[in-house]
Amino acid sequence: MALRELFVRQKAFAARHKIVSTAAAPLIVGTAVVVGATWALTSPPTSVDTELKASVTECHDMVAISVAGRNDTPREGSTLMLVDANGNPLPAAMAGDHNSEWLDPVVNAPDGAVDPDSYRAVYIAYPANMESYEQAVNTGVANTQQVMREISQACPDTRFAIVGYSEGADVVRRVAMGIGNDESADGYDVVDPNNVVGVVILADSGRGAGEGPFIGAEDPFANPDGFDRQYQNISQGTPGQGALPGTGGDFGALNGRIASFCSEGDLTCAAPENISLLQLVVNVGRQLNVDTLEREGLTPATGGDVAMVLGQIALAAFSDIASQPNWMASDETFLEVLLRVSDPEYVPGEHQPAPVADSIETEEISPLAYLPQKLLNEVVGLLVTNQNTIPVIMSDPYNLTLGPNHSGHHFDYWDDADTSAGKPLTSAEYAAAWLTHLAKQAQAGEPVNTQVAPEPAELAVAYEEMKVNVTEVERERNAYLAAAATSTQPSTTKSPAPTTTSGAPTTSPSSTAEEIAATTTAPGTTTEAPSTTPEATAPESATQEPTALEPTEIAPAAPEPAQAPVPTTNDAVAPPAVRPTAADSAQVTTTTPVPTPTEEPGAHR
Repeated sequence: MALRELFVRQKAFAARHKIVSTAAAPLIVGTAVVVGATWALTSPPTSVDTELKASVTECHDMVAISVAGRNDTPREGSTLMLVDANGNPLPAAMAGDHNSEWLDPVVNAPDGAVDPDSYRAVYIAYPANMESYEQAVNTGVANTQQVMREISQACPDTRFAIVGYSEGADVVRRVAMGIGNDESADGYDVVDPNNVVGVVILADSGRGAGEGPFIGAEDPFANPDGFDRQYQNISQGTPGQGALPGTGGDFGALNGRIASFCSEGDLTCAAPENISLLQLVVNVGRQLNVDTLEREGLTPATGGDVAMVLGQIALAAFSDIASQPNWMASDETFLEVLLRVSDPEYVPGEHQPAPVADSIETEEISPLAYLPQKLLNEVVGLLVTNQNTIPVIMSDPYNLTLGPNHSGHHFDYWDDADTSAGKPLTSAEYAAAWLTHLAKQAQAGEPVNTQVAPEPAELAVAYEEMKVNVTEVERERNAYLAAAATSTQPSTTKSPAPTTTSGAPTTSPSSTAEEIAATTTAPGTTTEAPSTTPEATAPESATQEPTALEPTEIAPAAPEPAQAPVPTTNDAVAPPAVRPTAADSAQVTTTTPVPTPTEEPGAHR
């Protein structure tokens, strides 16, 4: 162990003398855009004692899976790598064996707050470069899933936090979305979502427009669920959305355990909407070797690479259009097609075009007939979806996001405290405090707070309260129906009800339909005591002509507009379809006629 400590100290000393290098965003067809590039500390590969390795079998209460950004990840052959239960190397290294200027302050925060063996941070190794952005991120996702799976299998009780920054933030979002939406019937593909206690994403390129930092939480602008420390006292998210909206989505079971921080001005996560041309350039850049392009500039080789990618996108666009039965008649623009097919995740044939409503029955109409409207749609669409393109270009997006000496907004997360907004901690400090809280919970063995929706018991209480909070008429109706259902005596009587001279009972606006029906006989008959049995009333009701039911007879009983409508005489008398006839009246001798809920024409459903 002494040798290991000596090595770590030597490595820490060397880290203090690392040279800061920067990485430029791609320059494609004359437009500078940010494609999730990360500035990071880098150092040349060094020779290490590869026999000193940590194993996943060294179990801990909580492990923070850390995914750093560009040129800031462990390198096999120059870093002490983690090994699986069988001694095979994994694409990861323990914190200390690898150090990150950016993520170390976050993921190492629980050290010293819990027992030494209770918590560890692990850095994921992946090709965090821009030779092929999409390939690098996909490799990062696969490596992260592999490491988490190996740790979980060796240590089933271990809880996980997942932390990512910049290019690593894209990796972490995709991993967290996969875990949160894993609905496998035969076990989880990576780990049980309940064992992932927190996810921190710094500069989230898949962020939705205007999203708060704590996605899916009870208060998405204040704090994640289960951690009562407030992040800020404002109730609004950072304007804009992620530069890669196609990678966004819901976190499923992990909602409420997400902290996605985005600094205003960081175009990787706060790009304004309606910049479709720049979005197209971003999609192209995700398929280029940006490292070579920025290093060598536009040469015949790099120019050929750009031309090949653009040609592939154009062919995919024409093929997509050809696969649609009547694209010329649709409202989709060619720019929208280009945006869709230029996404590296595009799969031919998956797009389902909206049906085209065409009043012309013939299918032989020439597509040229739609050309004027199509051209108009193209012009309007280009203008509308690029309202913010010029302002973004004029703002110098490269320096705005990735300015020299860490002056760009991509580095604000370590210096964005704002006491005037009730934000005493930077985003990185807040994330560190939350991870420390989670690590303490894991060490204490406290249950994981996985509440992302009300519990069934809470829902039942809410539903009961909703049922009670109804209008006065509905409450009286429910009470009357409950009482009527228990009455089975053949000659049940009711208290005499005052009547009008026309025979209709005097009712208040709050009288229910059942009360009116139970006290109403044939029009023009004065009812003194509603003890009449069906034998006496049913035949008369059955033979009464509908024309004798004049609405004016119950005009005094009309309800006020604010109350539930009181049935007219026509409503009060049972409909002919359910009235007993003269032939049947002799058999109806057991109960007083009481309308059931299904026989109540005036009831509100």
